[in-house]
Amino acid sequence: MSEDFARPTYKAFTERAPDIYAGLAALTKGVDATGLDKGLTELVKVRASQLNGCAFCLKFHLGVARKAGVPQEKLDLLAAWEEATAFSEREKAALAWTEELTLLGTGAASQDAWEALLEEFSADEAMFLTVAIATINAWNRIGIAFNFEA
Repeated sequence: MSEDFARPTYKAFTERAPDIYAGLAALTKGVDATGLDKGLTELVKVRASQLNGCAFCLKFHLGVARKAGVPQEKLDLLAAWEEATAFSEREKAALAWTEELTLLGTGAASQDAWEALLEEFSADEAMFLTVAIATINAWNRIGIAFNFEA
């Protein structure tokens, strides 16, 4: 395969599209600055990455989640969060919203899902969480499209 047809590596992406990389990084920093729990945002990033099948993002965010103090038990049970007792109601609401937004298909996020989220989060927290989910979904799609190495 010629170099002209090779997909960019993560390093090449950051070097050849620095403003786009910086924009995505700014979204993450913006959510972090809101005070939303870092462990919670990392749980939703790992779950979205599982759903999307992005090994690069999974590897990265599992490491960040561990550094943020997310217990290994939660990381181990994340794929079955609905059945697991390890997750709080707040975490379950965040994970349900993550799945709602990640698995959109051709439909919109339901009003029922939004209302369920607001039972555990303030309107501002729900907005910030939505940005975190949208951002990881963008990263997942970029990582998968370019086949970033995990």
